[in-house]
Amino acid sequence: MPQQRRAQVTRRVIVVAAAEEFDRVGFDATPLSAILRRSGVTKGAFYFHFPSKDAVAAALVRFQAQVWSKIWQRWTSRGLDPLTTAVELVDEVARVLERDVVVRSGAQLAMRDQDTIARWERLLAGLLRSSAEHGLLRPDVDPAAATRVLCATLVGVRVLSASRTISSAQRTDEIWRLILGGIATADWLRDNPSVPAAALRPS
Repeated sequence: MPQQRRAQVTRRVIVVAAAEEFDRVGFDATPLSAILRRSGVTKGAFYFHFPSKDAVAAALVRFQAQVWSKIWQRWTSRGLDPLTTAVELVDEVARVLERDVVVRSGAQLAMRDQDTIARWERLLAGLLRSSAEHGLLRPDVDPAAATRVLCATLVGVRVLSASRTISSAQRTDEIWRLILGGIATADWLRDNPSVPAAALRPS
């Protein structure tokens, strides 16, 4: 068991080191030597756990997918209305991306696949469509259009937040202030004290 534990620790060290390097300069610009240097493991130890740099990247993508799945299940099982679920879900995603380099790096790698973006768009589209069906959106709001605007803006947040000058969580809060003020009913906004006051429209 101690040997198995050491192997798990070594694997984790490699994954974190790779995530930090990918996050710093990008996957393509990261040589294996940089991962070895940051992790402090030998090339032999690396190849014991991973056959290549691509294999580490694949592990990061799988890990971030597991994290998002747990977050999705947690928020959709709480019995909240769909619009609140969308807001809270996106906010937690932003916080996790900001603080967890392993998830952030895996997400950056996953975003190179357009299917990943499309999958997130479908999930949010379902929540906003359900919000419209429950009368939580203004009658003149097209849920599909609102989803496209929201997703495009959130992708932009990830790009702009790469500089870390403004946190992704702060930018996400600004996005909700504007979007909710334009799509949510006044009743929903009044009933949700967690929504920033700047999102409230006069009734």
